[in-house]
Amino acid sequence: MMQMSWERLLDPGRLHDTRDGREGGRDEIGRSPFHKDHDRIVFAGSFRRLGRKTQVHPLTDNDHIHTRLTHSLEVGCVGRSLGMSVGELLRPRLPAWITPADLGVIVQAACLGHDIGNPPFGHAGEYAIRDWFKRAEADGHGFLEGLSALEREDLLTYEGNAQGFRIVTQIEYNQFRGGMRLTTATLGTLLKYPWTVAHGGSAGKYGCYQSEAGLLGEVAEHLGLLARGPGRWCRHPLAWLVEAADDICYALLDLEDGLEMGILRFDEVAEILTQIAGGEPADYAAMQAGGVSQRRRIAALRGAAMERAVNDVGRVFVQHEAALLGGTLERDLLELCHPDLDWGVKAAKQLARQRIFQNERKAKLEIGAYTTLGILLEAFIGAAFELHHHGRSSFKHQRVLALIGENTPRPSWSLYDSYRRMLDFIGGMTDHYAVDLAQEMGGRLRGER
Repeated sequence: MMQMSWERLLDPGRLHDTRDGREGGRDEIGRSPFHKDHDRIVFAGSFRRLGRKTQVHPLTDNDHIHTRLTHSLEVGCVGRSLGMSVGELLRPRLPAWITPADLGVIVQAACLGHDIGNPPFGHAGEYAIRDWFKRAEADGHGFLEGLSALEREDLLTYEGNAQGFRIVTQIEYNQFRGGMRLTTATLGTLLKYPWTVAHGGSAGKYGCYQSEAGLLGEVAEHLGLLARGPGRWCRHPLAWLVEAADDICYALLDLEDGLEMGILRFDEVAEILTQIAGGEPADYAAMQAGGVSQRRRIAALRGAAMERAVNDVGRVFVQHEAALLGGTLERDLLELCHPDLDWGVKAAKQLARQRIFQNERKAKLEIGAYTTLGILLEAFIGAAFELHHHGRSSFKHQRVLALIGENTPRPSWSLYDSYRRMLDFIGGMTDHYAVDLAQEMGGRLRGER
């Protein structure tokens, strides 16, 4: 059986960088190439804007509720612990230049960037963009005419993971000259779905648009990812740790948010967390007797649950190292963990689906997200379409394109590239900016204050 090698999978070389990663990347004491990856993501504007993007509850005024930013930071913490744990257990089999701390920060950096491509309003925003293009195609306006079949599919199944890969490799910092110029090890770990839309399946999950397909191939070749067909590779083993960290945080912290907003009851959240933790923490009874607040007690249970989850996932990863390196693992790491952990995460997700995601306020705001993004797409995609086909713009569309600035499409560009620039702009908006801009475009003029 063919297997990938840690030697190539953890190489610190960068795309668009002529220096050798091991030589040119270690010229700062105490700061490895992978720590630079971490810092480049943290200081990026696209990462900062996650603070005003929906995690689960759109446009909430409750400061305790998670945003995409706080979610990403927490996933990064869990991912770092997983990476360091695995690094310690695998230390004899890792390249000489890799330490457990390196492995931890590779996973942490990928965790920090895993949601960087999410549009405003989170998954509701993804669905709204997809549905707008589907309606545009059905209405016969010609917006998708002239595009290749795969380019059309990219638009009809807008995917935050693929947009994230575009941001880190193309848009942020060195625009269309390597983007963030992250190490290939971090890029590979970031790729949950290392394939194009052609392999997205019924769920429409993929990690790379046609515009970045060449870069995906370069990353896969550099790391020695095993090919599974044209435009499709197996995952980097560390990507499984990013997925596990995301699932752990998504499941457990959604419950905290549901409790904070009065959607869930304390007892049902505490039951799930206690099951995952394998029992109550040692000082939990004293906390109850002392009248400690529900918020602090839930935090204690959540901490115990996460600690057990991290230990179990790390152990399972090492047990299945051969399958991970061979690209043959077919089950999530959490499914291979202790039954209490697998049950707890699934129970948490099910409770969230039944109660949190069906909440009336959330539903109303997500309907509003469709209206907001519909107004923006009509304006920006309409402007790009007119410019491409007529070589000039009406006064209205001139004003729309003026908002794009230096990234305004040119008439000579392909229609697909023009649309991608429009979606870069819209996808990068925060929830509040998208709402404000759509309202102003709809006629609400505030002027100077």
